[in-house]
Amino acid sequence: MTRSAYLRYEALRHFRNVRFVIFSLAWPLILFFAVAGPQRRHTFDGIGFPLYFMTGMAVFGTLIAVISAGAGIAAERSLGWTRQLRITPLRAGAYLGAKLLCGYFMAFLTIVVLCLSGTALGVWLSAGQWLTVFGLLLIGLAPFAVLGILLGHLLTTDSLTPVVGGITTLFALVGGAYGFLIATSGAVFEVIKGLPSYWLVQAGKTALRGGGWPAEGWIVIAVWTIVLAGVAAGVHRRHTSRA
Repeated sequence: MTRSAYLRYEALRHFRNVRFVIFSLAWPLILFFAVAGPQRRHTFDGIGFPLYFMTGMAVFGTLIAVISAGAGIAAERSLGWTRQLRITPLRAGAYLGAKLLCGYFMAFLTIVVLCLSGTALGVWLSAGQWLTVFGLLLIGLAPFAVLGILLGHLLTTDSLTPVVGGITTLFALVGGAYGFLIATSGAVFEVIKGLPSYWLVQAGKTALRGGGWPAEGWIVIAVWTIVLAGVAAGVHRRHTSRA
């Protein structure tokens, strides 16, 4: 199987997965209008609530998109599909790359839909600010995309849905995606700032005020990505060596 053929197959498989589309795209959109609509004139964390919650729901949906795309490896392992692919010309890099690309493409669609919905509730940003929101969200998803691949090599099919759902919900909740922060100061807040989901949620606020994340945000995203990538690479090598 060639790289392009497998990528087409993977893309079709993702978009035919109704549950995947609902939870990564439709459900965040419903929550956005249900919660932000009645509070469209309120503010939170120094910015308009619709902008904050728009970014939060984009984070929630994109986390599901990129983590689920990689975690789907677990189901393919249980069916023996990954073993079959190893006897084809398709390389491991192309296989994992297709997972990442499909997850990111779905994440991109989620961001587009949520941002368009935000304008319906009065969110206004310049072209440069919109690009900042898109750019920070896509960059900040990197550790979660790698986490999905790691989970795909560690999970069983039975544990796939609850574990992915639990991890996604926890990161989104603690990061402030649901419109509130567990803490805004002290030691707990410092722990929260050490999570990549916190900086993802801050993308809208960061874009509104200009510039990008402070150095701390970039360091958090980079460290999580590097560490998870190292662990995922080790687990992948261990699994392929057993085949």
